Amino acid sequence: MFSKRTWQLAACCAATAVLTAASLLCAGGVLLERITGSASESVRFLRTMHLLKNNYNGDVDNHTLFEGAIKGMVEGVGDPYTVYLNRKDFQQLNEMTDGTFGGIGIVFGKRGDDYIVISALPDNPGALAGIKSGDIITAVDGQPTRSMNMEQVANSIRGQQGTEVELELKDKEGQLRKVRVVRKEIKNPSVGGQFVPDTKIGYIRVAVFNENTGADFAKEYQKLEQQGMQALVLDLRGNPGGLLDAGVAVAGMLVPKGPIVSVVDKAGNKYVEKSSLEKVKYPLAVLVDHGSASASEIVAGAIKDTRSGRLFGVKTFGKGSVQSVYRLDSGTAVKITVAKYYTPSGVSIHNVGIEPDEVVELPENAVKDVQLEAAVDYLKKTLREQE
Repeated sequence: MFSKRTWQLAACCAATAVLTAASLLCAGGVLLERITGSASESVRFLRTMHLLKNNYNGDVDNHTLFEGAIKGMVEGVGDPYTVYLNRKDFQQLNEMTDGTFGGIGIVFGKRGDDYIVISALPDNPGALAGIKSGDIITAVDGQPTRSMNMEQVANSIRGQQGTEVELELKDKEGQLRKVRVVRKEIKNPSVGGQFVPDTKIGYIRVAVFNENTGADFAKEYQKLEQQGMQALVLDLRGNPGGLLDAGVAVAGMLVPKGPIVSVVDKAGNKYVEKSSLEKVKYPLAVLVDHGSASASEIVAGAIKDTRSGRLFGVKTFGKGSVQSVYRLDSGTAVKITVAKYYTPSGVSIHNVGIEPDEVVELPENAVKDVQLEAAVDYLKKTLREQE
């Protein structure tokens, strides 16, 4: 049983501890204030850390606390594309950049609180399991996605090849369904080309914009050109984008001399990517849909604004921001939205998308590709008018 003297001693020691903590907090707060611009916010941060370390009834690891602080700080900006990459996240990002990774072959973005499938890459597990552009991912392996950030959702879907993942999806009509998909190595496809049967109309499909896309597109374009191409269909449907430079390289072969895209950073600095093409060589039709995003929209926006071709399909996804990855140390990084891009006419399509010149819906389970047919009919008519 404590005596009165003991309580007084304890109270005195407690007061000393508070004063010592306050001194440390104030000292740390002065340092943090130079960064935060607010003494009260700095002290609040340090006091939270102090209280956790001294009062939490469990193990407190400094590394874990700082990881959580960094993650929370990055998420605090409220941009789904600005994320902290821990060691696992950063390693998986590097694997994706290399062109192959274990997963199901879907690309998604965030609208409000929803994670929406932008594209299910053809001939990959997700598409073969019936996952479609526009599906909303509501849970992964029973975990609701509303409690996750984008990297957490992506990391939950990726995994070791041969293992299974369950996605709960909501379709455009609001119907829920569960899909179980076996992960495998995903190869990012790039470019494929051929002639539309019985015509001299070339058809080039660009499935993603990676580091090889510019060279691959030039190779297919030149091959069709040598075989007598008179007009071109460029298919960007379901293309989730990728590298800005790859989009610029493709657009540079299709739009005339002048701006392709303008990139504007936080300070208002403007960088303009330009085409040096003297003139448009062939009549051009471009296929777009809700799964056309990012670099796809750079190409489609440049073609539409410069009237180098005509867009067919439905409105694009609307991702008009640019991210850069910054290393924090050898194993972690932060991906930050550093700029927005604008089409040649100065339009930002972020969260808006690009409206096609001719809206052509593709019905569910359509037997015929009516979007491609509309594009080909337009090009045939154009060629006849040029005769």
